[in-house]
Amino acid sequence: MIRILLALTISLMALPASAQTLVIAHRGASGERPEHTRAAYELAIDQGADFIEPDLVMSRDGVLVVRHENALSDTTDVADRPEFADRRRTQTIDGGEVVDWFSEDFTLAELRTLRARERLPDLRSTAFDGQEGVLTFEEVLDLADAASARTGRRVGVIPELKHPSHFAAVGLPMEAELARILTARGLAGADAPVIVQSFEVGALKTLDGLIEAPLMLLASAVGGPADLPGTTYASLLTDAGLAEVATYADWIGVETSLVVPRLGGASGPATDLPERAHAAGLKVGVWTLRAEDRFLPSDHSGDLRSWFRRFEAAGVDAVFTDNPGKVR
Repeated sequence: MIRILLALTISLMALPASAQTLVIAHRGASGERPEHTRAAYELAIDQGADFIEPDLVMSRDGVLVVRHENALSDTTDVADRPEFADRRRTQTIDGGEVVDWFSEDFTLAELRTLRARERLPDLRSTAFDGQEGVLTFEEVLDLADAASARTGRRVGVIPELKHPSHFAAVGLPMEAELARILTARGLAGADAPVIVQSFEVGALKTLDGLIEAPLMLLASAVGGPADLPGTTYASLLTDAGLAEVATYADWIGVETSLVVPRLGGASGPATDLPERAHAAGLKVGVWTLRAEDRFLPSDHSGDLRSWFRRFEAAGVDAVFTDNPGKVR
């Protein structure tokens, strides 16, 4: 009940003092540097991002590390490392079979030997491949603290727990470790410059009992939470569903098409989702705005700024973007 009554107040307390739509650097300035690297985060901060986003997975020894997925081959050089060739295996994650190298099969020390690389090499520069390693969550928090001191403005951090039910099933629960770190660093309160995200409901409900920092339920246009078979994201975004979400979360973070749909190759009129979410006491973020034409509707070709303005006009509270400099 407390989260329902104070949702708007808590959300506002946790955010930078700005009336503008918040700019969240999706994995850093990942349109210009390999995602989740120090260079990507520092560039995003220099470009004016309000929050930087680390996706979190677990190492074999229980450390929260920063990668888009627990599958490592898309964003590191693990496939080129003969000493790790025998770690490649098949497992089922969120109902799908994946063949790869997985973070939970590596200690932190082993993960630190890997080098980051561009995830979309057909679209983006690979000039920075191999220059950096894998960061821990605490190192990203340190980076944000240092940047806040350097810039004189508070840089927020918006971590996403990736596949928490999968990690729990292999004996590596994420929620308690995240809560431990945030609490130890004084970032577990309602006014913390932190928002914790997940596509899974159970993880957020667990965190709701451990910390007071704002929480965000992520939702895509199709499918549903991996930890709630039979439940769809569409059902969670009805008026009744939003009211229920507001009992354990403060934000929803939704795919762009749920706010500005695509009609053919062009964009259509905005939906009423932001208005309905606000009525339920929830703030709204949208993901992910990218500068390449492959990701833009035809009526916004080559113009990420005008695409951003569509969401600003629709009343969203934050946007996730690979290109914070262009949006800002």
